[in-house]
Amino acid sequence: MILTETDQLKENPVRIISLVPSQTELLYQLGLEKETIAITKFCIHPEKWFTSKERIGGTKTLDTDKIKKLQPDLIIANKEENVKEQVEMLARDYPVWVTEVNNLSEAYQMIKDIGSLTGTRKQADHLVHFIKNKFDLLFQTNYVNNYIPAIYLIWKEPYMTVGGDTFISNIMECGGFKNVFADKTRYPEIQIADIAASDCRVLFLSSEPYPFKQKHIDELQLSLPGVKIVLADGEMFSWYGSRLQFTADYLIDLKKRLAISS
Repeated sequence: MILTETDQLKENPVRIISLVPSQTELLYQLGLEKETIAITKFCIHPEKWFTSKERIGGTKTLDTDKIKKLQPDLIIANKEENVKEQVEMLARDYPVWVTEVNNLSEAYQMIKDIGSLTGTRKQADHLVHFIKNKFDLLFQTNYVNNYIPAIYLIWKEPYMTVGGDTFISNIMECGGFKNVFADKTRYPEIQIADIAASDCRVLFLSSEPYPFKQKHIDELQLSLPGVKIVLADGEMFSWYGSRLQFTADYLIDLKKRLAISS
């Protein structure tokens, strides 16, 4: 079944399968080494899990037969990162917790929810408290007082950016960047001409899901001479689990390195 906020497992799960990279890393942070029995091929953190844990396909190409053989007592999925039909099929036989995280507040709640489900609420609360303190320090600095118009690209051919209802857009705002396409939803396609016609001052090229490199900066700079183009660590902008403990410091350093004022 798909678990709801009011559902609780009868016992703490001992056979957990994670279908989401950022939440796999969270399970590790919560100390669930023995309990986590399988992950996806994109769950690259922590490295020792990536090299040792059973893999059950990609986030959108799950090997459901392998999952059934593993007989999990909890599957952790995400509304955006996993395929609805596959999740619903698994939920017929196993408890599935489906997260939906579009902003920092929802990330905090997700961490607490997984802590409650797995018997690690104390560790989860401690982690959330630590992350909140980091972001409070970020908000107290002058690095977020002057919002810089920015665009964040996640894909090439076609170019795709992020709308205002995404987690990435919320993290941009936390870091002092105004999403130029905040009036759009989810992940719209755009053209280079759209960027040139905007008031964009900074163009972020993410390291994931498309692996932008320096050569892409060089290509785009020819068409966007007045825009500062930088490579962005996609994990810092889009991973909503325990990696958030490093995100605030990353954003402060990023704004310093850009040395751009509004």
